[in-house]
Amino acid sequence: MRNGYFRIVNAGGATGIKIYVPKDGGEPLQIMEVMNYLNTHSIDYDLNVLKQALASEQDCVFTIAAAPCPIINETYSLTIAEDNMSATARFYAPSEGGKRMPLPEFIGDMRYKKIVYGIVMENLQNHFMEEDSYCTDIIVAKGMPPVHGEDDRIEYYFNTDMHIRPTMREDGSVDFYNLNNINHCKADEVLAKIIKAKDGVYGTSIIGQKLKPRDQKRCVFKHGNNIAISEDGLTLTSMVDGHVMLVNDQVFVSDVYEVENVDLSVGNIDYTGSVSVHGNVTSNLIVKAGGNVIINGIVEGAQIIAGGNIVIARGMNGMGKGVLKAGGDITAKFIENSTVEADGNVFTESILHCNVSAGLEIDVSGKHGFITGGHVQANQQISVKNLGAEMGAQTVVEVGVDPKIKAEYAQLTKDVSEIVKTIKLSQPVITSFMEKRAKGVRITPDQTKYVMETAKLIEAKKIELQQKNDMLKELQKFFDVQSKAKVVVRGEVYPGTTIVIGELSQVVQSKLQYCCFEVVRGDVKAMPL
Repeated sequence: MRNGYFRIVNAGGATGIKIYVPKDGGEPLQIMEVMNYLNTHSIDYDLNVLKQALASEQDCVFTIAAAPCPIINETYSLTIAEDNMSATARFYAPSEGGKRMPLPEFIGDMRYKKIVYGIVMENLQNHFMEEDSYCTDIIVAKGMPPVHGEDDRIEYYFNTDMHIRPTMREDGSVDFYNLNNINHCKADEVLAKIIKAKDGVYGTSIIGQKLKPRDQKRCVFKHGNNIAISEDGLTLTSMVDGHVMLVNDQVFVSDVYEVENVDLSVGNIDYTGSVSVHGNVTSNLIVKAGGNVIINGIVEGAQIIAGGNIVIARGMNGMGKGVLKAGGDITAKFIENSTVEADGNVFTESILHCNVSAGLEIDVSGKHGFITGGHVQANQQISVKNLGAEMGAQTVVEVGVDPKIKAEYAQLTKDVSEIVKTIKLSQPVITSFMEKRAKGVRITPDQTKYVMETAKLIEAKKIELQQKNDMLKELQKFFDVQSKAKVVVRGEVYPGTTIVIGELSQVVQSKLQYCCFEVVRGDVKAMPL
């Protein structure tokens, strides 16, 4: 490609202009550029002739002035960008008899104009080696722009978008009870890291000015309590088991998950720390906590499971499906139609139609303080104001053995029975084999193999039986009733109520008041308080 260009030539003693038309898509000559050149060198010209010359479609010479042709060496115009990041030269051919400019002279001119950086030697060498790169913009110097560094950024290792979303089941249906609204975290778990910015690189203009890259954004963690920050300030770590959230770019970790109400807008809660509910827990929902669960309202038909204590300020109406299960104590204003299990104590003002078990004591006190209906168990003591019901609702209270130990004992007893049964059913196989062999009856290899396997089974079952019996003996020790295992009634006990202490029991035949049920000389007796 070649742009159109021109040259001043001798035209029979007059001044002529030779026009070189563009080639291969080059740009055509502009009349203003030619006029500026002629005016700069004080060359007279006939404008009409000049227009005619530029309109030519092939290389040609036109006489533009009667004066002799001047001698003009190669010249150029130089344009420096306003930001001093580039310089562009446009060279003009020497007149006939004129000389080309030497490359060193041009470089010297640029240095005089303070262009000292980024000289594009390749472009210059190409021009000075060619004859037809005139009237063409040539980049002769190019600055180096600054390389801007990357800003610091924070990488979070938990979900920062906490818009509540239901859980999708495997069959494609939606579980609106599990809404994925808690970011669980463990102690020593990394929550976030600062990814440090890459430093920028200074640039240089063509006049040698240093160009500073833009300032980089530096990040500093904003965080609340229960969070540790590394010495270099680049890593956030949780100090507790709990949940983490991001609020206004600040990281918070709490070992207590607080919520107003537990309903379908919140869904089930499964949390490693403690849970605090300011209001109520509605039917069919589940609240699980590794720590305590404190509910300031009422619980209706829900399941509350805690590794620590459960406190329900306004009570529990289980509606026949509610469950309370605690690794510590359970405290509730009232408990109705529920299944309750506490490894520690149970404290309430009333128990109505419930199955309740406690590893230590059950205390049903208060103005009414009654246990009516259901089965109530405690390892050490049950204290209540009124026990049973005048209408004869079946009520069973039991003390003396930890309900869990009793359940384990029952399971072991069942296991022993099954093992003995297996041994009895297998023994005849061995007996029959010995009798046949004594009589000389031919026994096949498959029969021999079967008998050997049966013998091994019997031996294994005998070992297992011994182990189970040893465990039963150990558990039996817990059934030795202690003097503190008792049921204390500070009001009335109604007929039909069953009192169980250890393996002993008594059905109350008539109304009693202010009494304590204990084991006396092998029987359950009601003693006055």
